[in-house]
Amino acid sequence: MILLVRSTLLAFFLMSALALQAQPSFKFEKKTKKFEKVKTDTTLGFDFFFLNEGDQPLIITEIKVACTCTKYFYTKEPIPPGKREKIHVTFDTKGKIGYQDRTLMIYSNAKDSPAKIRFRGMVDNQRP
Repeated sequence: MILLVRSTLLAFFLMSALALQAQPSFKFEKKTKKFEKVKTDTTLGFDFFFLNEGDQPLIITEIKVACTCTKYFYTKEPIPPGKREKIHVTFDTKGKIGYQDRTLMIYSNAKDSPAKIRFRGMVDNQRP
């Protein structure tokens, strides 16, 4: 009886360890983008490409950023293992002057959640 209980516990722990390894994973081509000096009242766009390096579908559940001047667009569909996808980010410089630095926190079912992407650069106070 004791041998059966031990075998059952060992099998449970091994299956749990395997299940923890079977997860999606972000692999960004580039996590930081730097933009050239731009004039205020300009809208910039960036694409952050990534690959799901895991062995399960990747599901982005939420993206957070501190400023409403930054908008983001991403697929709401599960991203299969091995698939390349992107997060498109726009930044409205209206009313912004000087050095700008924004970080987006990407929440998902990936083992490394939340992932971070970032953009930065200088906004001149001259209008286009």
